[in-house]
Amino acid sequence: MAFDATYLTGVLNELRETALGARVEKIHQPSRDTVVILLRCTGGRQRLLIAANPTAPRIYLTNANPENPDQPPMFCMLLRKHLSGGKLIAVEQPPMERIARLTFECTDEMGDLVKRTLVAELMGRTTNVYLLSADGRILDCLRRVGLDDSAKRQALPGLYYQDPEPVLKRNPAQMEEQDFYALLNEAGPDQLTDRLMDGLGGLSPLVCREAALYALGNVDGRLENQDLAQIAKKLAAYFASHLRTLKPYLLEQPDGTPKAYAFVPIMQYGPGYTCREAESFGTLLDRYHTLRDRRDTMRQKAQSVRKTVQNLRDRIRRKMALQEKELSTAQDREHLRQMGDIVTANLHTITKGQTVLVAENFYDPEMKPISIPLSVLLSPQQNAAKYYKDYAKAKTAEKELTHQLALGAEEFQYLESVLEELERAESEAELEEIRQELAAGGYVRQDHGRKRMKQSGTKPMRFVSTDGYPIFVGRNNRQNDELTTKLAQKNDLWFHVQKQSGSHVIVPCTGPQPPDETITQAAQLAAWFSQARQSQNVAVDVTPVRYVKKPGGAKPGMVVYTTYRTVFVTPDGTLTEKLK
Repeated sequence: MAFDATYLTGVLNELRETALGARVEKIHQPSRDTVVILLRCTGGRQRLLIAANPTAPRIYLTNANPENPDQPPMFCMLLRKHLSGGKLIAVEQPPMERIARLTFECTDEMGDLVKRTLVAELMGRTTNVYLLSADGRILDCLRRVGLDDSAKRQALPGLYYQDPEPVLKRNPAQMEEQDFYALLNEAGPDQLTDRLMDGLGGLSPLVCREAALYALGNVDGRLENQDLAQIAKKLAAYFASHLRTLKPYLLEQPDGTPKAYAFVPIMQYGPGYTCREAESFGTLLDRYHTLRDRRDTMRQKAQSVRKTVQNLRDRIRRKMALQEKELSTAQDREHLRQMGDIVTANLHTITKGQTVLVAENFYDPEMKPISIPLSVLLSPQQNAAKYYKDYAKAKTAEKELTHQLALGAEEFQYLESVLEELERAESEAELEEIRQELAAGGYVRQDHGRKRMKQSGTKPMRFVSTDGYPIFVGRNNRQNDELTTKLAQKNDLWFHVQKQSGSHVIVPCTGPQPPDETITQAAQLAAWFSQARQSQNVAVDVTPVRYVKKPGGAKPGMVVYTTYRTVFVTPDGTLTEKLK
């Protein structure tokens, strides 16, 4: 889990600096596992988010403003009753524990000052949020745990809150070089990562792997036959440098998607990933979870459409494979005509009821005998005619199969482009446009119960190059057609990744030709918004719009173009943020 106890320490340090002494203004519970407390601080309002999701528990100051249900849950009502107007007077964390204790000074029904403590236990499947009275009794909790659920530790209103069992490990923040040396000399796993995980508290496996990478140059490095004193020295220096002043680091995948985060630089994934120091622990978590949650939400919403398109694409792939096999057979048809000729030349030798003709093959330079099957139901002349007829059918089939394969390839490419668009869809409006496009093409049934969205619901993405030139990028096939055939002028530059599905990119050219830097950046955007976004040295074709034509009856987004040049670029996800 990336959100380890040490990372929580950094989050709570920020909370103390920003919100200690703040007043509780509002409390919301946008989902079953999430509580948002609006705090009125001296520097302005801040939102404190507590997510008790077992798969991603966390607490931090957020800029997000999630939508709230019309009817607040009972736990939210209880928090409002006890904490509204209260003052945050203490933020505490037990050593090496993923537990945050927030103490508020509140006013009860009688107008007396009382203390209420909100405890957020962020520990995987046992994650929970408790509201405690001044004497430590549970007023209520987000998840009630009865005797049937846990014999050791119940969580019910009226019971005294019990602390979880303490972490019986060393605290790396309090260790010196000799302490690390003692740890390395103890009995335990030979792999350094496992030894650190077993012996140190408050650290995630990711951080332990980073420490092993720093000390041994390998996340899987072993202690056998190693200089333990030197390793201890490196570990002491590593943890001292990062635990003295906690900083947030975010690791991004090549496509710009957040991969992981920690309070140490993340180097174990190699040069294809980018690790950056974030502005704050809260902004990092906002970016990490907002982007991932948005992508996961859109992936779930698009699941049914994606499955339909994938099935259609796979069906076309299988159909094309059968057609290619039939085409191969049709192209190997010359022997049919030859056998017809040989049967014709030997009609006088064929007797009634004969099933095989053995005759000299005059198409063979050596005139070797050949066996030709005959049908007893046909006369000799009809047997010869059948071979000529099969030859003619194969010749016709070749022409038709070639045509059908071309149509299949076009449809396959179109469905691939739709799948690529579904992966990039960031809003319900974009997803609805794709649904309507598929319905118009007869791929899915039109949902008449769904409120029909106007086709102009979204607009192409707009970027500005570092030279000041606007760059327009289509979000889907409909926008690609609109950009290229309606909005663009004949002298504008058109970009598209070569031989793969992707967005149409337009750079308006009302004056002089754009500089090379703008050309490169537009090509990088074309590569990024395509199937090739994970590749390097991607070929992108560039041509004036006047050379781009849309054939009659072509699928949405499909065009042909001539007189182009090709540039090679590497997609860069950070460029999209830079040029927006």
